[in-house]
Amino acid sequence: MKATKVTLRQRLLNSGKITLYLDFYPPFKDPVTKKDIRHEYLGIYLVKNPKFAIEKEANKEKLHQAEAIRSQRELSIMRGQYEFLDKLTPKMDFLAYFRKKLESKDQKWIRVYDHFSNYCEGSCRIGDLTVPFCEGFREYLLNAKQLRDEEKDLSQNSAAGYWSTFRGCLKIAYHERLLKENLNDYLEPIAAVSGRREFLTLEEVRMLADTPCDVPDLKNASLFSCLTGLRISDILALTWSNIVKAQDGGWCIRIRTEKTDTEATLPLTDEAYQLCGEPSTGLVFKNLRRYYTHAPLKEWVKAAGITKHITFHCFRHTFATLQVNEGTDIYTVSHLLTHANVGTTQIYADIVDKSKREAVERIKIREEPKTEDEPGDKE
Repeated sequence: MKATKVTLRQRLLNSGKITLYLDFYPPFKDPVTKKDIRHEYLGIYLVKNPKFAIEKEANKEKLHQAEAIRSQRELSIMRGQYEFLDKLTPKMDFLAYFRKKLESKDQKWIRVYDHFSNYCEGSCRIGDLTVPFCEGFREYLLNAKQLRDEEKDLSQNSAAGYWSTFRGCLKIAYHERLLKENLNDYLEPIAAVSGRREFLTLEEVRMLADTPCDVPDLKNASLFSCLTGLRISDILALTWSNIVKAQDGGWCIRIRTEKTDTEATLPLTDEAYQLCGEPSTGLVFKNLRRYYTHAPLKEWVKAAGITKHITFHCFRHTFATLQVNEGTDIYTVSHLLTHANVGTTQIYADIVDKSKREAVERIKIREEPKTEDEPGDKE
């Protein structure tokens, strides 16, 4: 690869001053942002056509200073030392950085980006990201309207989720050394309100299984989620290399979850394995697209005679509630769902708790009449 040459250049400004900048050719790649760096303006200005000795001397000193910086930059690039880029970071376009991150994220990130773009009026640099500025976005979310329907307010839980996603983006920027400190240390979360978590009964899952679907991979992936509890993001990314033989002879999944970035090894039932189709390479559900989880999913659920408002994430709730209902202890369910905190899983125990039902059934006001066959009635 050709070594980068650093050249000191001048540019006449409209103000009449001359600005000095460095030209990098060929451009070198920023090791953090992966962007090509072609120019660096030094913030050093010369007087055009100096008339006085003091102006000439000042121009001479500034050129010496700029040449010293040029020499340092060339040596730093040669050695692979890019600390000098730190002072350029505050000027970096944060919105462009945020938009780049959307390529590997889900629809939720896109909505958060759109809201943030509205908040900052389409312009935000890394240097603009201060605690007060970010707190302003938090306040914006708490009072924002929905993007699809400006007549409706953004719900508290949506605001909480969007704020959490934005803070996740800040965390990534911090780990990539674009931010000097972790702003999340100073930002309060938005509390979510407890709401109804919709799920399917086992009978309803069987109704879905018996109902044809126009998108076979949507049907298989949905039932697969009911049997594994995997999120849509992890199912979309699931490859055949993630499915391996377990020590007990069965199948298991080895993945790193997208949402929590957690390594997990999860057992796979034969029924769930069969839903994956013929073993191959690459993606397991090759024809599954995220947008299938909207209109096509609603049509399939309706065709099955299910009137509940079911989203793909409800299949994860279904897996959890069915497990708890069948007596699986809450800690095991928590591990199967790759929850970081068992408290997150506890809500499913509150939704379906057989012990509570059995407890209240023990107290009866009216005594049930005994039958002739009951013990103690026979002579």
